[in-house]
Amino acid sequence: MRPPVARHHPQTGALRAHPRLHAPAPGWSITADVVVVGSGVAGLTAALRCEAAGLNTVVVTKARLDDGSTRWAQGGIAAALGEGDTPEQHLDDTLVAGVGLCDEEAVRILVTEGPGAVRRLIETGAHFDESAEGRLALTREGGHHRRRIAHAGGDATGAEISRALVEAVKGAMPGGTGARRLRTIENALVLDLLTDADGRTAGVTLHVMGEGQHDGVGAVHAPAVVLATGGMGQVFSATTNPSVSTGDGVALALRAGAEVSDLEFVQFHPTVLFLGADAEGQQPLVSEAVRGEGAHLVDAQGVRFMVGQHELAELAPRDIVAKGITRRMQEQDATHMFLDARHFGADMWEHRFPTILAACRAHGIDPVHEPVPVAPAAHYASGGVRTDAHGRTTVPGLYACGEVACTGVHGANRLASNSLLEGLVYAERIAADITAQHAVNGLPAPVPAPVAHPEKPAHPLLAPESRFTIQRIMTRGAGVLRSEESLATAADALQRLHTDARGALDENGKTAEPGVDTWEATNLLCVARVLVAAARRREETRGCHWREDHAERDDTGWRRHIVVRLNPDRTLAVHTTDTADFPPTRQHQQRLQEQ
Repeated sequence: MRPPVARHHPQTGALRAHPRLHAPAPGWSITADVVVVGSGVAGLTAALRCEAAGLNTVVVTKARLDDGSTRWAQGGIAAALGEGDTPEQHLDDTLVAGVGLCDEEAVRILVTEGPGAVRRLIETGAHFDESAEGRLALTREGGHHRRRIAHAGGDATGAEISRALVEAVKGAMPGGTGARRLRTIENALVLDLLTDADGRTAGVTLHVMGEGQHDGVGAVHAPAVVLATGGMGQVFSATTNPSVSTGDGVALALRAGAEVSDLEFVQFHPTVLFLGADAEGQQPLVSEAVRGEGAHLVDAQGVRFMVGQHELAELAPRDIVAKGITRRMQEQDATHMFLDARHFGADMWEHRFPTILAACRAHGIDPVHEPVPVAPAAHYASGGVRTDAHGRTTVPGLYACGEVACTGVHGANRLASNSLLEGLVYAERIAADITAQHAVNGLPAPVPAPVAHPEKPAHPLLAPESRFTIQRIMTRGAGVLRSEESLATAADALQRLHTDARGALDENGKTAEPGVDTWEATNLLCVARVLVAAARRREETRGCHWREDHAERDDTGWRRHIVVRLNPDRTLAVHTTDTADFPPTRQHQQRLQEQ
């Protein structure tokens, strides 16, 4: 077996021509063995494992270390840790939820390596709730046939995981107790991937917001980049995602030439606190664990409308519950339904769900004494940057894990509480692969030639206000309910935004000023166009993709994946796989050739 091709390239190597965000030339740079973009469970786990293996690691995060999506996770983390539960049972539940599009090998990796990953997370310092006997207190959520959800602080699991990982990272930083091979750059928006003359990853450009050791646009040079940027929920008007979830990782990967897959499968959480028909931005989540403990979905007349729609009623997979709520809202011309957990009593609400209780009361609702108004809102992207079983994308040296990635685990609909586990398991696998590559190559990161800074931008940036336009287009045309008509309308409106910006640039050479707001709006347009293109291509209803004009699941025609690339002129290349199997990533193909 021949060794893998070395990553070293001359410093004078030219960068490959890819679409790039218009930005000032980097004014500073640092080097590392690996740069991890994102500070949720996936990003920090990958960074800690890389640092422990002796790699100089840089973590880049868009806000503070603990401000990512992980801290908002309420329900918990799923793993076969309970008596009588097995990875095989966890696999079965995951495959059912994924509606025929899960990669079974990816799921098997998740469920077999998951229990060990959770135990290592506990060893890192995460404290999960325990029973009176000192065992993990496990609960159920939608789609699970067993109680296998570990939780912390009642309904603050994400916050506890984030706390433990952030403390571990700080211990590995200069001034901490570790070997000081880990650095962080906070308040930094990643811009584009740097590649060498052969198209291999060579780092990232980024913009640091605010004063500090680094400020403005700079570069981190590294032969391995791990995208762990989270989701893109801000592409819709109402979402459970924080304001930083603007699809930056998916957009960066697309501009770098990577493939994305299954982006049409956006999970809308069924029970999000309803704040009014005109509410926009991040909305409070009412965890699935509330239904897991026995809360009922009811309409305004108190009727439990999910009974009879599925054997698990309110605990059916999320796509089924979201559709059930939406159908009932349509039938009754209502803006929301209700979650009734008054029978819990004050003590259970205060001890099991203190975070949700506080959020409800902050908005004038007391779930101890009244049903909670709920409606579906964008929650989780089941698709993303396509990877193999080691997190490798189709761009050599570029990895992805967590919500930004499409590992094949989730298929057409994520099983509740599998996301934190996926972040843990695949982050560890990525770190192991990077470590193995580093042991073979053992060379410093190539430093590409400076990026030429053209007088005229090659591609336009969108004005900041375009963000709200995109969100309304997507909510109307590509939300829970979709059709060819709604998706075509959305596609036309998004294309007009792109065309108008392109026309203004071509006519007078001007575009919106580079900055965080314009970069985010441009990223949102990029991922919105891909999502709508994939949703139009898939002419069936499957998982969390619901086409009113193609109401049935079609395994003969559509038990396959939709893969999208971005062409250099920013047009989309969309194709459908021949089977439900993913094609191998480029690195995997290269390794097969090298053996």
